[in-house]
Amino acid sequence: MQWRALVLGLVLLRLGLHGVLWLVFGLGPSMGFYQRFPLSFGFQRLRAPAGPAPPALGPARRPGTPGGPSGPSWLQAPGPGAGAGAGGRGRRGRPGPAVCGPAHWGYVLGSRGRGPDEYERRYSGAFPPQLRAQMRDLARGMFVFGYDNYMAHAFPQDELNPIHCRGRGPDRGDPSNLNINDVLGNYSLTLVDALDTLAIMGNSSEFQKAVKLVINTVSFDKDSTVQVFEATIRVLGSLLSAHRIITDSKQPFGDMTIKDYDNELLHMAHDLAVRLLPAFENTKTGIPYPRVNLKTGVPPDSNNETCTAGAGSLLVEFGILSRLLGDSTFEWVARRAVKALWNLRSNDTGLLGNVVNIQTGRWVGKQSGLGAGLDSFYEYLLKSYILFGEKEDLEMFNAAYRSIQNYLRRGREACNEGEGDPPLYVNVNMFSGQLMNTWIDSLQAFFPGLQVLIGDVEDAICLHAFYYAIWKRYGALPERYNWQLQAPDVLFYPLRPELVESTYLLYQATKNPFYLHVGMDILQSLEKYTKVKCGYATLHHVIDKSKEDRMESFFLSETCKYLYLLFDEENPVHKSGTKYMFTTEGHIVSVDKHLRESPWKEFFSEEGGQDPEGKSVHGPKSPEIKVINSSSNCNRVPDERRYSLPLKSIYMRQIDQMVGLI
Repeated sequence: MQWRALVLGLVLLRLGLHGVLWLVFGLGPSMGFYQRFPLSFGFQRLRAPAGPAPPALGPARRPGTPGGPSGPSWLQAPGPGAGAGAGGRGRRGRPGPAVCGPAHWGYVLGSRGRGPDEYERRYSGAFPPQLRAQMRDLARGMFVFGYDNYMAHAFPQDELNPIHCRGRGPDRGDPSNLNINDVLGNYSLTLVDALDTLAIMGNSSEFQKAVKLVINTVSFDKDSTVQVFEATIRVLGSLLSAHRIITDSKQPFGDMTIKDYDNELLHMAHDLAVRLLPAFENTKTGIPYPRVNLKTGVPPDSNNETCTAGAGSLLVEFGILSRLLGDSTFEWVARRAVKALWNLRSNDTGLLGNVVNIQTGRWVGKQSGLGAGLDSFYEYLLKSYILFGEKEDLEMFNAAYRSIQNYLRRGREACNEGEGDPPLYVNVNMFSGQLMNTWIDSLQAFFPGLQVLIGDVEDAICLHAFYYAIWKRYGALPERYNWQLQAPDVLFYPLRPELVESTYLLYQATKNPFYLHVGMDILQSLEKYTKVKCGYATLHHVIDKSKEDRMESFFLSETCKYLYLLFDEENPVHKSGTKYMFTTEGHIVSVDKHLRESPWKEFFSEEGGQDPEGKSVHGPKSPEIKVINSSSNCNRVPDERRYSLPLKSIYMRQIDQMVGLI
């Protein structure tokens, strides 16, 4: 009997120890949001392609500190001396890129007890070719269903109402309905926006038919007041992309040529851009008005306030147009707006706000983040450099990225190891760097894709995992998510593409099948929750899955396109000798030396230069704008040297190699 009692005692002791470990290390009931025991369930680690490590673009990051204040490290402001040059700790060595997968985000997924087997089985295995082909065809079918229903029930109006199977145009009865009127200009928006998606999917007959329809039926001589930014990225960008596809001598997508094509799309792009130019007139800063009437110019009662992204994300489309036409006007006004905004950044942090007065240069919105109001400003600093090769664009991006890493990035330094919470980018006051709120918005999900372009793949993997975890919980991405409350703040999902875009780019960078599984999850969620009688509808509420009767044009131009490309390994985008880049609206642009030829380079120079005969010349200068809102040195023009990172030749060379120009 004694040996039986001894065995029973040992068994009970072992069960007790397992129970304690199960509770302490978070494998049982949640211990709350502030639990500080990050665990890895043995995920297969994602590795970036072999090659030189990405350059160190930012200063040291301050990981979570054991024994510090309670609560997530995201709530803690970066401590003094976070930068190596400020007398604090230097940046310690970082591990190689590694997955920060769903196991790290159990508190969001609500799945602590699942254990390693399910995730290992689902995400770390191979993705069979047959399944990839099935998902590719599903993505194509999604586009076709939305496009065909738009053409059948909505064309020539701007958008499709997919629930009631009818078209939608500008809200003439309520001019203040900016949610509609900023986007819809009575110019067949969805058809125009979808042109290059038709080409990428190899549908030459429908592409040719659609181009002819646009040429024959679309006019910009309309009494429509539209947002300059939306008209530029959705309409101007698509016209330029389709024009380049038609005139490409290589024709990688099949025969997309148009018989007797006489550059009509380029002429239409020129006409639209000319109608947008009044937005840049009569502003004391050079920052454009947010809206124009396509027939009459800037409305008399126009708002003098605009967001940074809206005013500073025009350079790619305007620059392409200028270089195709040989007319510097469009690039110059867009570049002047970027420089004006850049000169208004804070002296103390190097950050920009999200809303500015175009007449006074005063910041109306002092929030600095990566989402709405700022997102594509950062995106276009880098993409403008990739397209045009202007080093000042890269210098601005480097400086902006350093400030972002200094003041917006919170959490531990490395994704898979160290104390503190996983990395997250928060919203802060542009002047102090102090946390302004505890939410992030869905537009920020573009940022991992941008980090892929600069080689910061580890951070991209971590940030993408956070957004994917939210998607897993709701089957969609709420417009705003409160990371402190672990709940949506704004509950709708308008079929946005940003998470899909980053998923696609991360797969291209890592070739890890995990991202194919992510894409499949997103596809299945869209089919399950958003498909309706005549298309795909906006989710009004990501929890109860109620819907709104609207299918925005970016669903066809971006969401479907990135999903299709994710699974279409043999697509010419991936196989041809031509290198491509995507605009912020997902329009494809071939990157070549022609776009890097700028006969008016000196014309843009603030400092002037010399003509071929050696005579001094001076281009028009951007207005001198003083930083009038900084928390210190209020009337001093910022010292450029404080925020400009030294140009790293290896970094520039990596980008040039990426686009195949050297």
